[in-house]
Amino acid sequence: METRYNILFVCMGNICRSPASENIFRQVVEEAGLSDRIHCDSAGTIGIHSGNKPDTRMSKTIRRRGYEVTGHARQFSLRDFEISNLILTMDNENFQNIFKLADTEEKQAKVQRFTDFCLQHNHHEVPDPYYGGDTGFQLVADLIEDGSKGLIEHLKKELGLP
Repeated sequence: METRYNILFVCMGNICRSPASENIFRQVVEEAGLSDRIHCDSAGTIGIHSGNKPDTRMSKTIRRRGYEVTGHARQFSLRDFEISNLILTMDNENFQNIFKLADTEEKQAKVQRFTDFCLQHNHHEVPDPYYGGDTGFQLVADLIEDGSKGLIEHLKKELGLP
């Protein structure tokens, strides 16, 4: 059996953007037939929502697009550096918070911005929709779908997969 490639999506509370990324990307991986090779998870930089299910508004938005919603919030831990091959942050604050915990160049290299994988959108961050309306959740879903397409193509090339 070949080694699994582990991806961790990170936002602040792990109830909107990162669980949406985890759930959307998991389906992209399944559709590519790569579930046995690529695993994804999500976490937050803070633990205030630990144990909670994903935000109902974000869940409703991505369910309408045909995605299953699973998972519970958890806080990022230093162990995530050891088990993750790639740690994708949703915004610059998340990036800085995780990057400053990376005490080696190897760990720092794992931390990247999710939007770097977007193919169609030219956003530098996936904005936090928590305090906004439906439009914000739709934008987040659009960015995640776009970035997930770019990410799977990147991984196929990097891992030499079909």
